[in-house]
Amino acid sequence: MAPNLIGGVAFREEEGSVSEKSNREVVDRYVRAIVGRDLDTQDQLRHPDYVSEYPQSGERIRGPRNARTILENYPGGVPPSANVLVKGSEDQWVATPVGTLLRVIGTGDVYTALFTVVYPGDTLPWHVMGIIELRDGKCAKETIVFGAPFDAPAWRSQWVERM
Repeated sequence: MAPNLIGGVAFREEEGSVSEKSNREVVDRYVRAIVGRDLDTQDQLRHPDYVSEYPQSGERIRGPRNARTILENYPGGVPPSANVLVKGSEDQWVATPVGTLLRVIGTGDVYTALFTVVYPGDTLPWHVMGIIELRDGKCAKETIVFGAPFDAPAWRSQWVERM
């Protein structure tokens, strides 16, 4: 296994085709490609019938080509990387262009990834949840939900702890 570098951080990529990898390995590789801005690997791991949905804005992106073109045309370019810890099957350090990957969890054909993201012009991180659905060993559908930060209401402060 030869090491790959993402944002100056070494990864060991296992030999073999996508079809030989478990779904968890596919998801781990896909998330690394997202946070490492590796558009070619994202394309390889997306199903030809790939769909991404943003329920809050009512948008549906059809096909790997459209998903890639959106990233290539991100206003001002995708924000720079920072090193973060990925939690899931095996903890690893990776570089992320848009924030911090908090967790990947799932089994079978459905996985969930939680991120925090600081958008250009914002100072507080948003929370982003992506549900990744696999078909034929590739990412077939993503549903991505964005949550803006907000102040906790004072009325429930006696029953909660601050994070």
